[in-house]
Amino acid sequence: MTTTSATGLATLTVEGLTVHYGGVCAVRDLSFSVPGGEAIGVIGANGAGKTSTLKAVMGLVPRTVGALRFGDVDLSVVSARTMVRHGIGYVPEGRHVFAGLPVEKNLLLGAYARKWNAATRQTLTEVYDLFPVLGEMRGRLAGALSGGQQQMLAIGRALMSRPRLLLLDEPSMGLSPKLVEDILAVLLRLRTEGLSLLLVEQNAKLTFEATSSCLVVENGEVAMTGTSAQLRHDPRVRQIYLGL
Repeated sequence: MTTTSATGLATLTVEGLTVHYGGVCAVRDLSFSVPGGEAIGVIGANGAGKTSTLKAVMGLVPRTVGALRFGDVDLSVVSARTMVRHGIGYVPEGRHVFAGLPVEKNLLLGAYARKWNAATRQTLTEVYDLFPVLGEMRGRLAGALSGGQQQMLAIGRALMSRPRLLLLDEPSMGLSPKLVEDILAVLLRLRTEGLSLLLVEQNAKLTFEATSSCLVVENGEVAMTGTSAQLRHDPRVRQIYLGL
């Protein structure tokens, strides 16, 4: 599907991002960027601050930040519910589909910020092309789908807004190895079509194959950065963070 909008590519810039939960610092002075058209991964152990980083970028948790920009838009003053209007899609951990609504209604809700017209109908067709099983089950309640099908639905719903940047939080969680490969194939296809990705994942293999570079996060701070190919074979990453 064609994912990039007419306004073209933009870089996400994050500088000095900090998140506190009460007296606990979950993310400390984190800085990184996602260049337009690139895929960046965030890896680390459980509790390292990965999900908090994604939620902070989206404005879903209280945060302080030196700079948070997407292209020429200052995201630090943008509410979470209007992020989609600035070209940012979000696939949350745990999918959070609307279980009592049919598949197609779930997808259409992803396009709430767009006018319903031929272009929106075309996007729906493209999502069904990307995930044929969703087209086959368009009238089925989302709650009746398998975990893998719900993950496809969550990604498809985010794509309905035609984002330029897609944030994904643990898209492989709870999926079989075969379904993980299917999700990887979708992410690689989206990359080739120019969509920028920020991927938080516990599955290191998926992350390294889907992204061009990664941050290794430890205790809410960036411990290492590098290309995905470099980090994949770094013995420190394999031993300390991946247990390999």
